[in-house]
Amino acid sequence: MVKAIFNTFSPLIRRKLNRSLKHLIDWKFWPKEDICHALELSQTVKHKRWEFQGHMQGNTLVMLFQKTSTRTRVSFEAGMSELGGHAINLDWRATNFTLSSIRFETKYLCRNAAMLMARLKSNADLLEMEQAASVPVINGCCNLYHPCQALADMLTIAEDRDGAISGAKLTYIGVYNNIVNSLVSISVALGVHLTLVCPIRDSASVDEEARQRLLQAGQLKETLDIESAVAEADYVYTDTWLDMEYFNDPSYDQEKNKRCDLMLPYQINSKLMRQSQAKIMHDMPIHPGYEIAEDMVESEQSIIYDQAENRLDAQKAIMLHLLHGL
Repeated sequence: MVKAIFNTFSPLIRRKLNRSLKHLIDWKFWPKEDICHALELSQTVKHKRWEFQGHMQGNTLVMLFQKTSTRTRVSFEAGMSELGGHAINLDWRATNFTLSSIRFETKYLCRNAAMLMARLKSNADLLEMEQAASVPVINGCCNLYHPCQALADMLTIAEDRDGAISGAKLTYIGVYNNIVNSLVSISVALGVHLTLVCPIRDSASVDEEARQRLLQAGQLKETLDIESAVAEADYVYTDTWLDMEYFNDPSYDQEKNKRCDLMLPYQINSKLMRQSQAKIMHDMPIHPGYEIAEDMVESEQSIIYDQAENRLDAQKAIMLHLLHGL
């Protein structure tokens, strides 16, 4: 009854009542028990979707995109619709974020929305938004983190293992990037053993604090021996070798060719996987012929589409927890 009344209040009144405002920038900022709860909630939401219909009634999510998106936009928008709420999609280039202060524009959005989801190029801009916000801010991907994807990844592994995620062996092959940082952050809380095969790593892209935490927990291994890493894995995960906004940009052709020459021996293909029963994962979008051979995408070992589908329930769980404390 109290929750039903709370949901009818305006965003301004809700802000005054909500004294424990919480955001999701990355899992490293959440306590272990909250991360475990988020995974459990995502599983519950997936298998009992009907129980959560109407939980977002009267609430609006504003989605701000500075980068292109398929899965993030669709899963958040569909998620809000299925929960009874509404989502507004804003293209950064068509807003006054291009003309004014992030702080000013964020404070205005919070007067109209119950939550903000931002997919920005710079983590610094996201943190400025977080500081200005009076409603929960969700990181829909930035240059340093992709926490929503990481929760969907862990939901995929948990579902594949009948919920017993602790002890799972995940091998990531590719560039050390925002996906890796969030996998590192969430793995330490969930007991996942992570092996990184990352021939390319820019120190500016590595969250060293999170990396050290996983290393000290005895859950991190780093190697360039790709065959042994795959042989020991329950799951093999890869990602693009070049940030999505640069992949088709002619001005980055030189960097693209340089990375491809270096990374091609680390492609997931039938030769690499011939003696492995590991499940194959990819966060998408996929560049077949680069980080993964095309025949591997829909092979019997692939759980890529399951992984992409799980974005929906992972996003729902995040929103339900942040807004309603479920």
